Amino acid sequence: MALQGCPVLGFDTETTGVSTDQDRIVTTALVARAADGTVTERTWLIDPGVEIPPPAQAVHGITTEYARQHGAAPEVALEEIAAALAAGLAAGVPVLAFNASYDLRIIEADLARRGLPTLAQRLGRPVAPVIDPLVIDRGVDRYRKGKRKLADLMSVYRVAPSDHLHDALEDVRQAIAVFDAIAGAYPELNAMDLAKLHAWQAAKHREWATNFNSWLAKQGRVADVDPEWP
Repeated sequence: MALQGCPVLGFDTETTGVSTDQDRIVTTALVARAADGTVTERTWLIDPGVEIPPPAQAVHGITTEYARQHGAAPEVALEEIAAALAAGLAAGVPVLAFNASYDLRIIEADLARRGLPTLAQRLGRPVAPVIDPLVIDRGVDRYRKGKRKLADLMSVYRVAPSDHLHDALEDVRQAIAVFDAIAGAYPELNAMDLAKLHAWQAAKHREWATNFNSWLAKQGRVADVDPEWP
């Protein structure tokens, strides 16, 4: 199938921190691209119910006070987000997220915390198909040196730079653009359907995580990278 320009449901979160188990979602964006290229965008600002630490505020610019004043109740917003994601996945539309493990795990944890059905529970199966430009880039260009943050991949794949990264909506837009660029640069990816692409990413992530954990252990550091994806 042609992956470049294919239907996707882009997804990103900005949160109170980096722990998928303990931290909470502050903003979310969904960008749905249909088969005819039509794009629909929606964003949510959520009052997480806890303080937003200064390091997180520095990343996404949302203060505790602003979220409390303008944010939606988490039970309401998370239900809307999860319903949209589950509907897309049930229809066979892949969720596209940069470093998808983080975003999918934190929304599952946040849903469970609020007593709402998780995505896996709504689907009655694992969350799939998922497209992760970070994992795909590692898979197709394993030995390239340098960082692989979203901004780095935008440069590598000649996606126009943005001054608004770490805004959930802008990050989704750019992640989709990076994925399209990768699919254009590596046409062999088009030989895979979405199920095969999902399985290929899981295998490539496991390979990368195993090697990285080995390197961490040799450096005397904690080898705690989860080999499971997403």
